[in-house]
Amino acid sequence: MFRRSIYKTPAQLRSMVEPGLITAAALDAVAPLIRPGVTTLELDTAANRTILDCGAESNFQLVRGYRHTLCVSVNEEVVHGIPGDRVLEAGDIVSVDGGAQYQGWNGDSARTFIVPGDADAELVARRTELSRVTEGSMWAGIAAMASVSHIGDIGAAIQGYIEDQGPSAVSGETYGILREYVGHGIGRKMHEAPSVFNYRTPDPGAEIKPGLVLAIEPMVTAGGEATFVEDDDWTVSTLDGSDGSHWEHSVAVHDGGIWVLTAADGGAAGLAAFGVTPTPIA
Repeated sequence: MFRRSIYKTPAQLRSMVEPGLITAAALDAVAPLIRPGVTTLELDTAANRTILDCGAESNFQLVRGYRHTLCVSVNEEVVHGIPGDRVLEAGDIVSVDGGAQYQGWNGDSARTFIVPGDADAELVARRTELSRVTEGSMWAGIAAMASVSHIGDIGAAIQGYIEDQGPSAVSGETYGILREYVGHGIGRKMHEAPSVFNYRTPDPGAEIKPGLVLAIEPMVTAGGEATFVEDDDWTVSTLDGSDGSHWEHSVAVHDGGIWVLTAADGGAAGLAAFGVTPTPIA
């Protein structure tokens, strides 16, 4: 049976730049809509319109049984929340995950937002810190791709960053890392081999070398790591009711270094704190 290599050619890497940028544009369209009174379906509509206007299609809609462009997860919902009539409230923590397929290639990215407005200051501080730690762990994992030798080292970098933050300075809780949901390869399909764990494992995993494209996506909670799937058969929520956060970027390794496909600047701003400068794909 034919098995496609997990490593792309330089031409294939170049083909992945545009769907990455379209994915970023869709999330950019959602960002200003994160405010009280807006429904999660309105976020979905804005993202879908942007993707279609770019001549692409939502790759989430290509997943069997799923008809939306985004997953929108609120508060204790960590991932896979279905857009609908839920109205955002001030202080909510909202993770938005989406992707685009363009000319047969895919992008996938997620961001977490705190809904602005009049809300309990301590609650907002806790949720802001959770998002900061999650985003920072994502960038730690991406930065590792520039220097480590195997995929397992990415998970070690993500977990190490989270552990280095210690318990939450606001709530005193230790952060949890989801174990059942992980990052992945991306290319002709949104989800490809290999799996990218967000924690240390004894298996070093595949070699990191030019041609590898990964979706790095830590999913972190403000409490326990145990989750369950809601009655809608999609939404993943924390068992203890603690808040969740999800950040994700699609990242390519090429002959010149690394490039974050789903960031307009290739990840320069996020990687600066780790001393890594991304290089455009030639």
